[in-house]
Parts: sequence; C-alpha cells; structure tokens
Amino acid sequence: MLVDTDVLIWNLRGDPKAADFLDTASGFILSAVTYMELVQGVRNKTELGALRQAIRYWDATVQVLDADISARAMYLVESHALSHGLQMADALIAATALSLGVVLVAGNDKHYRFIDGLDIDVFRPAG
Repeated sequence: MLVDTDVLIWNLRGDPKAADFLDTASGFILSAVTYMELVQGVRNKTELGALRQAIRYWDATVQVLDADISARAMYLVESHALSHGLQMADALIAATALSLGVVLVAGNDKHYRFIDGLDIDVFRPAG
C-alpha cells in the first residue's frame, strides 16, 4: 500500500487514529513526492531526524520516481488537469500507486477518485 502525505501529516500533528494506522501498517510505501513534501515541512534538523527515524520504525520504503511513473503522471495531468484540477504532486503519487499496482491510502480522495484504475482506501483522522 502507498500512503498519501495527508495521513502522515495527521500523524505528525498527533492524531491517534493516524498513529495507530501507521504503526500497524508496517512496510508500507511512500512516494518520493510525499517524502519531499514532508521534508519541506520540517522546521529543523531535529525534526528531519525524527522523520527519518519514523520511516525506519515503520519499515517504510520510499519509491523513487522512474520513467514509468513519470510517463503515467504526464498522461494523468494531460487527462485531468483541466477537467479536475489535478496537480503535479497528486499525479505523481497516483502514478506511483498505479505503477506498483498497490492501493493508495488517502484522506483527500477527491484529489484522486476520478482516476480510472486507481484503488483508493479512504482514511479519515480521529479529529
């Protein structure tokens, strides 16, 4: 399973449901886009270290962007940017899930639900 950025952000903000989900979903995948979004959100090296430690704790894998993911994302943007406002980061995350053939766990399912073939598990925080 590929976990979207919003689920990890809820965890970082202290949401107990997100924390429990991530702690029991050991071995999940993160898109390189999600990792970079999270790194951009840290305020210092201590928080960056905590992020890296959490990824190790979860035994999560960061999936790098490759030619297949890039090509799928370009197609998704061409197909859905005008009609649905699909943004580049979301296209890359969706393309990663499609390329790997895994379910995408996301709270913002409205960003993805129009993409054919994408299997989405909707996650809602406890809040």
